[in-house]
Amino acid sequence: MRYRFLIEGIVQGVGFRPTVFKIAKSLNLKGYVLNSGEGGIIEIEGDKKDKFLDTLKKSLPPLAKIENIELKKLPLKNFNDFEIIDSKNSTKTAFISPDISICDECLSEMFDKNNRRFLYPFINCTNCGPRFTIIKDIPYDRKNTSMSEFSMCEKCEKEYKNPLDRRYHAEPISCYECGPKLSLKWGDKKEEDIKKIFKKVAKFLKEGKIGAVKGLGGFHLVCDATNKEAVNELRIRKKRPFKPFALMFKDIKEIKKYCKINDFEEKLIISKEKPIVVVKKRVDLKGIADNIDRYGVFLPYTPIHYLLFREIDFPIVATSANISNEPIIRSFEELNEKLGGVVDFVLDYDREIINACDDSVICGVDEKILTYRLSRGYAPKSFSINKKIKPKILALGANQKSTISLAFSNKVILSPHIGNLGTVDSIEYFERTINTFKKFYSFEPDILVGDLHPYYESTKWAKAQNLPFYQIQHHYAHILSTMFEFNLKDKFLAFSFDGTGYGEDKNIWGGEVFIANNNSYKRVYHFKYFSLLGGEKGIKNPSLMAVNLLKNIDINLAKNFKEYNLIKNLDEKNFLKTSSLGRIFDIVAFLGGFIGKNEYEGYSGMRIENFYNENFKTDKKLWKIEKNEIDISELIKVVAKNRGNLEFISSLFLNTLADIIVSISKEINLPVILSGGVFQNKTLMKIILSKNKKIYFNQKTPINDGGISLGQIKWGIDNLI
Repeated sequence: MRYRFLIEGIVQGVGFRPTVFKIAKSLNLKGYVLNSGEGGIIEIEGDKKDKFLDTLKKSLPPLAKIENIELKKLPLKNFNDFEIIDSKNSTKTAFISPDISICDECLSEMFDKNNRRFLYPFINCTNCGPRFTIIKDIPYDRKNTSMSEFSMCEKCEKEYKNPLDRRYHAEPISCYECGPKLSLKWGDKKEEDIKKIFKKVAKFLKEGKIGAVKGLGGFHLVCDATNKEAVNELRIRKKRPFKPFALMFKDIKEIKKYCKINDFEEKLIISKEKPIVVVKKRVDLKGIADNIDRYGVFLPYTPIHYLLFREIDFPIVATSANISNEPIIRSFEELNEKLGGVVDFVLDYDREIINACDDSVICGVDEKILTYRLSRGYAPKSFSINKKIKPKILALGANQKSTISLAFSNKVILSPHIGNLGTVDSIEYFERTINTFKKFYSFEPDILVGDLHPYYESTKWAKAQNLPFYQIQHHYAHILSTMFEFNLKDKFLAFSFDGTGYGEDKNIWGGEVFIANNNSYKRVYHFKYFSLLGGEKGIKNPSLMAVNLLKNIDINLAKNFKEYNLIKNLDEKNFLKTSSLGRIFDIVAFLGGFIGKNEYEGYSGMRIENFYNENFKTDKKLWKIEKNEIDISELIKVVAKNRGNLEFISSLFLNTLADIIVSISKEINLPVILSGGVFQNKTLMKIILSKNKKIYFNQKTPINDGGISLGQIKWGIDNLI
């Protein structure tokens, strides 16, 4: 009897075939292994074939992930040996591996003076290095990547073809003799000597200069994070006056000097994905993340980063090189065109980045992950499901934190973070991402699923495609994304809290309590509507919206604010109504004295978190439910009366929100789901989880609008197939 396995999952370009080869040889099995568009195909014959699968599962290489195994028993072929054979073209459903940081073995070789890749800035193996960012098509073979431009030298080719070598079919394999070239450019000058490049970059940084460094998925803008003049100059040049900068540190010891981190956060920081992890400050570096108590920190993840930190002993700002709300820049030409006046030098290389990919951003809460941005290291994120998907579905996500999702065969793919669809370039990148994944999987959608909002760019795109298009309410899609992640069925009590989402009554929703299942939802409660004065501008400057709400609660308190004279005679019929908890955060932050205006997205929430005191207790209930509306008028009055008492207001407000969730959860006895951008608030999540551990919330998928496309896909799978 011959066993034939189709292994679905991340099995290409991750050392899967040589692992299979070694196991088969050790068990004296005959047959072959190959990559196909569907996944890994293995055929084996021999006395110990029943031991093969268990041994394989226990011996997977670090980056491999098995999602599904199909087994067929076939007649004997009497193979003479076991071999690895060339990739086979077939239906393209194989998963694409995300890019992974340099592994410890490659690091060790890079700093070994006796190794031929000593200080080589593109060292990699099957366990690490670029994947998604260099791939043009699948299967993941060198000819289908941007490494096709570089012919392997004899030594690299020997490693590449040796099944027992760590670099067997490591598609980006290269060395000084045959690989990409690094170059440093400043003014009209250029340096290509690797021995001089990093010393020169270090000198520039120590002098306070600002540069661009090419990473895996695009360029970072960098400067010395401890040099407040350099940081301030970067803010001026990039026109980013307040939004926090991410910090890259040499190692975890350096992070601990500047930040307070627990064991779980350390585990996330040092993981093979090397995401940006949001943690508490220990030392306040001026200009990095002013007026909030946390940093986004990460470690080097490419050989280039490690070689740079070999020459410096301070953390660097490492923020995405882009114009606000646009995709990360991936080429020197684009960088020069858009940010040429921002940087003093550029550290570049001549291997093309095919697919831009920003840094992932996460944080730890209660020993679980909260995902803010799913990208490098984690995405594309791939799932196998126990259902054959036909017709093919493309989900288009939201307008903010855009992602797309695909469903076909028995696969679901969630794209990396695209960004906010507010500029021509971002919309072009959205379309390019769709076309990239269509090419990867020979995918032509039969059905589109998108948001209910009529003016989202994704909605406009869908309506121009001449395909069946289904629109799903935004907050219901949030809940469905959680249900997809945990494969949930039946009925749930769902809290969907965020900033903006188009409601079925044409108001702006954002503080919603649903009873929901896979097919439908019922809106049982929502925060009481208030006027969204100023629309989009009112989100940035919430003062008029805040004082107007206060005027309707207690006019005498409202008269204490100068804004009262501007809004006292307003006809509220001219303004949209909203139930948004995101906007309530803005209102509380303004009335309480935390902010004058929202300097960037999420600022009001982080300012409120700053002052939370976990020892604060109150038994006073400052909310009520009338009909189906959650009314927090009494809370708003208390906030305004105690303006400036930041610790009191922060603690009272966050505890009240948690109390609302816990109380409704006790009233409606169903399992609980939390989803939406408000739940990025780590402090609020900690309070809720301390009172109810049996809660589902997005962890490995974005809890904010980055997860919307996944919720839309789930609705399509459950209702259109």
